[in-house]
Amino acid sequence: MIATGCGVHRWRTRGRNRLARATRAALALLVAVWCGGAASLEAQSRGALVIVGGGPQPDALVREFVSLAGGPGRARIVVFAMASSEGETGGEEKAVQLREFGAQARNLWIDRAQAMTDSVARLLDDATGIWFGGGDQVRLADVLRGTPTERAIHARFAAGAAVGGTSAGAAVLSQVMITGDERRPGGARPDSTLAWGTLERDNVVTQEGFGLLPDAIVDQHFLRRRRYGRLLALVLERAPHLGVGIDESTALIVQPDGRWLVRGASSVVIFDARVATRDATGVLLQGAGVRTHVLSDGGTFDPGTGVAVPGSRVPPKP
Repeated sequence: MIATGCGVHRWRTRGRNRLARATRAALALLVAVWCGGAASLEAQSRGALVIVGGGPQPDALVREFVSLAGGPGRARIVVFAMASSEGETGGEEKAVQLREFGAQARNLWIDRAQAMTDSVARLLDDATGIWFGGGDQVRLADVLRGTPTERAIHARFAAGAAVGGTSAGAAVLSQVMITGDERRPGGARPDSTLAWGTLERDNVVTQEGFGLLPDAIVDQHFLRRRRYGRLLALVLERAPHLGVGIDESTALIVQPDGRWLVRGASSVVIFDARVATRDATGVLLQGAGVRTHVLSDGGTFDPGTGVAVPGSRVPPKP
């Protein structure tokens, strides 16, 4: 009896002659080729992530998302805008914008009870793109996390659908999700009104995000709202010790092969402390050898090698 698959293979043969050994070797080779091919196809079919740091979105970013979702006339995009209390209207506005660029788009405004139903999850069966609107990422996660609808989102992404989001819709894409809350504003100077003014341990409040980008922590509105401290603190304190701060009107595109590409009007800042000397045992976080990259339109970063390449100095067209 021969059982084939991509796991453990069990073989039972009565003969120990050369033909039996040759047959086993040939079948093992076929299984290895098939499994390797299946793994390769899975890696190739994963969709792209389009992570926007908030603010106005240039037409070029919207056009690129539609293109990654299949292009005009083929893209079928579902919009989830529950991060905002006004998302029912705002999500429809986003769907209209996507239609203007040639996509079929619908705003799917649901609560958690609806997200728990298979009937809603099946509405994603033919989606080639999924978009998360801005607002409060905790609201969005509370509706979708751990539901059949979230599992459907992961399934579509694994099948090649593009997934994107802006502001709160960007933060929710990483495994470690920044909530926006701070435990001890001002640190040792609680009279201070400065937000994120310390690098103290266990100060940045996080929750579990959707984990579509498991190897980095995402922050948004990064330069406009001066959020360097909170992302740097998390990178020093928490695995995966890699963070990306995306400014407004700018997107980090995570390509299907895992490499990063910057698009848009402003910049992306990367803090890489994976090989740094880190100390998160005291009140104040410490690190030596943290690498910082600042990239604008066309810049690239390979998380596997840690190599960053700046982009063109010519400002992109709106």
